[in-house]
Amino acid sequence: MLGIAFSASLNGIDAIRVPVEVHLESVLPASTVIVGLPDQGVREAKERVPAAVKNSGFIYPLKRVIVNLAPADRHKEGAGFDLPIALAILAATGQIRGETLNEMIAVGELSLDGTVRAVPGVLSIALMARQLGMRGVLVPQENAREAAMIDGIEVYAIDTLQTVAEFMNGMISLTPTVVDYQTAFVESRHYDIDLSDVKGQQTAKRALEIGAAGGHNLLFIGPPGSGKTMLAKRLPTILPEWSLEEALESTRIHSVAGQLPPDSAILPARPFRNPHHSISDAGLVGGGAIPRPGEVSLAHHGVLFLDEFPEFSAGVLELLRQPLEDGKITISRAQTSLTFPSRFMLVAAMNPCPCGYLGDTRKECRCTPAEVMRYRRKLSGPLLDRIDMQIEVPGVTPKELAQMSPGEPSEAVRIRVQTARTSQLDRYKGRKGIYRNADLGSREIAKYCEPEPAGIDLLREAFARLGLSARTHDRILRVSRTIADLSGVEKISAVHIAEAIQYRCLDR
Repeated sequence: MLGIAFSASLNGIDAIRVPVEVHLESVLPASTVIVGLPDQGVREAKERVPAAVKNSGFIYPLKRVIVNLAPADRHKEGAGFDLPIALAILAATGQIRGETLNEMIAVGELSLDGTVRAVPGVLSIALMARQLGMRGVLVPQENAREAAMIDGIEVYAIDTLQTVAEFMNGMISLTPTVVDYQTAFVESRHYDIDLSDVKGQQTAKRALEIGAAGGHNLLFIGPPGSGKTMLAKRLPTILPEWSLEEALESTRIHSVAGQLPPDSAILPARPFRNPHHSISDAGLVGGGAIPRPGEVSLAHHGVLFLDEFPEFSAGVLELLRQPLEDGKITISRAQTSLTFPSRFMLVAAMNPCPCGYLGDTRKECRCTPAEVMRYRRKLSGPLLDRIDMQIEVPGVTPKELAQMSPGEPSEAVRIRVQTARTSQLDRYKGRKGIYRNADLGSREIAKYCEPEPAGIDLLREAFARLGLSARTHDRILRVSRTIADLSGVEKISAVHIAEAIQYRCLDR
């Protein structure tokens, strides 16, 4: 007797279809064998599935049950195969009709009482099912809204094994889950913080606006309590509205990583990731025997904030070079090589010295010049070259804070950022992979970032006096292009070049 159901396995942030084949043999002793390169989580299904089948009121065959997960040369992992294995067994024993199974992708973990539990990666699985022309997907109830973000496919929310069996036998009807994705998308933007919370620090807030408008990476340098973290956390509130395509791509990554909130249809806002400086290589860029996305990918289309920047391991920081340059990270293992998207804005914060008070008027610095130099050398030149803007954030006394009035609200700044970003989208329309000034390559810089003669002279002088690298030269031009866009002008002037150079404090 043979029963077949269809499930899915994750490959990076994509999904592949996995036929689940069940063969029954009248051989004693009765046993269950799972083949097809399953991991420990899949192999444990031979303990969960029999209990779930029996406690759902069905008969588990007292025979040798062979479960094959195809293709046999690809690793399968996770408990999401429980539901399709149980359905294939029920089809093989004639307890449910198997015709509908051929039109569906089924995923879900089974508890011992037959309840279906949530699994990661359902958004990618629903997208794969639509691409293959499947009729629909059977997913846990907690994952249904997430899967329903993919239109053009029926999404059935399943709470128990008994429910899906009755659905297959025509005893009950299930209404496909429908999500008004436009409403969910519009209502998702909500922040409990605002840029107006930050008093003073006009230069830093100006740099934050420029960074948001052009997608530029920033490094804040200042003493403890100067507002570096406060500024960074408010960056998402002034970023431009993200498109539905961007939101779905980021949601897919969080879904695969198992970090999407239950019953969520889509990420509530652009991601803001703030890992601790003790993070490992795999935690930051992704990894594992079967690679999973790391923080650089979880921050895709959002912000990656690295506080206490020099305290991160040097090896970990150097791994940022590829995603900062290419907008993606490739992880190679003996059995596979996967590429994860990682187009994010890097915002880093550091003290000016080990004690934190170099140049601060409130407290005297205790560090020697050698200690300061050693502290700053933790950040390599090539890494700093990839950070467009380096901004000093001076300390502020309580008296000064009391005299300062609240700044502009995030909404007012975001409107200017959105206008600048819209002009960039129009300018680079039709150019693949270029959506903002930070994405410009050398050829595009030569075409779109040509300054006026006075600006060229100023840039040459700065290049000679500061000993800038070619990469830094290009980054100054990108930032100048964004400053011009915020000003609403097409030509880059010497004023724009001068302001961009001011945001390279470590070079100065």
